[in-house]
Amino acid sequence: RMEGFGYYTLPTGTEYRGCFWDGMWHGEGELLLPRGGGYRALWHRGVPTQGKYNFADGLEYEEEKWHYCDGYDRRFYTEICSGFKPPGIAQLTNLDPPKIIPEGCYDCGDGFYNPKTRIVVDYKRKFLRNADDDEHEWILRTCRKAWDITTEPKPKP
Repeated sequence: RMEGFGYYTLPTGTEYRGCFWDGMWHGEGELLLPRGGGYRALWHRGVPTQGKYNFADGLEYEEEKWHYCDGYDRRFYTEICSGFKPPGIAQLTNLDPPKIIPEGCYDCGDGFYNPKTRIVVDYKRKFLRNADDDEHEWILRTCRKAWDITTEPKPKP
């Protein structure tokens, strides 16, 4: 069985880096997610006893007093850190500039969705999943489309 410090990659691409004991995660260790972000925790026989989750953009999740995206403050994390853009320049996603969406597709957060094929691919065009009816409807109703056009402010002469 695995013992000591090491690395273990799960079939999903998630990687564990940390201590093992008797084949289980035990001691300090971190789960690193394929699209960024990770969960650093103190593990006891494969179960986390205390830990912190960090998103790919550096935002740290707080179980108590969580204010990000709570309905009252709708700023993106990059806007919280760097401030708002000047009036007239919209920030459509946390990434700035946002990913360019292929024609006819939607940006569904973890990749692009093509409603004709009902396939979600990641931002490098690698297959992620087939969308079921509920996800298909949710994406069409709420996600940013490739043909959404924003007008950039024009400089005054």
